[in-house]
Amino acid sequence: MEQDAAGKRPGTLAIVGAGVMGQTLLGGLLRAGRDPGSVLVVDRRMGRAEELHDRFGVRVVSDLAEVAAAGTVLLVVKPQDMADLLAALREHLHPRALVVSLAAGTTTDFCERHLPPGTAVVRVMPNTPSLVDEGMAGLAGGRHCAPEDLSQAEELLRSCGRTVVLAEKHLDAVTALSGSGPAYVFYVVEAMVEAGVVLGLPRATATELVVQTVVGAAAMLRETGQHPTVLREQVTSPAGTTAAALRQLDEHKVRAAFVTAVEAACARSRQLSGGV
Repeated sequence: MEQDAAGKRPGTLAIVGAGVMGQTLLGGLLRAGRDPGSVLVVDRRMGRAEELHDRFGVRVVSDLAEVAAAGTVLLVVKPQDMADLLAALREHLHPRALVVSLAAGTTTDFCERHLPPGTAVVRVMPNTPSLVDEGMAGLAGGRHCAPEDLSQAEELLRSCGRTVVLAEKHLDAVTALSGSGPAYVFYVVEAMVEAGVVLGLPRATATELVVQTVVGAAAMLRETGQHPTVLREQVTSPAGTTAAALRQLDEHKVRAAFVTAVEAACARSRQLSGGV
């Protein structure tokens, strides 16, 4: 496809992959006011077009050649599918297209090597709270990515939460903290609910108590802007119940275990990235 006379990037957005994260981004974009007519979804699974069109009102196709009309292409597929996808996408990509990859562990260098020379690539590490528009996404630009490309990618991801732009070398740490982070929170919630049940509370009541406590504590961190140590100390009276509980956590080295766990997640992310 020939570049237009003004050399501008087309306004159409293509989302390649309509799994959970693809639909999450699509829903967030539409809730944020994006015109469904400007969005194209590419999904090669049979029978998906009608379902996705009825739910979101966007055009759904199975032919990757359709992305030639898109100025921004979001790749929301599994890492193991990226090599084949990029090879197929290469011949159809618009000359001014911005490629945004959400495939875990797939580097911008890997994408650039499989796409036309000079293609602008942004790598994104999102997380699952994007489902409720409370996501946290880390972004890094490739060699050919201009500041305006990063800004455009940020705008897209902000439809589902918050964003932070970092050097790509930090994305393994982002993966370990915010990418895997929701699982750590769910793990703690599971343990607290079980403790409530052990103490005689009905499971539903224990769950409600813990979930609202976690939501409230997170809101305090965000709204007050205070350091977590300050907020923790406000709850911890001398020789009180909280102090007794925290002493047990310290004796069992829970803080150290969390640091070690996040380090392990980061190391695994580096290992996966290196294999792409």
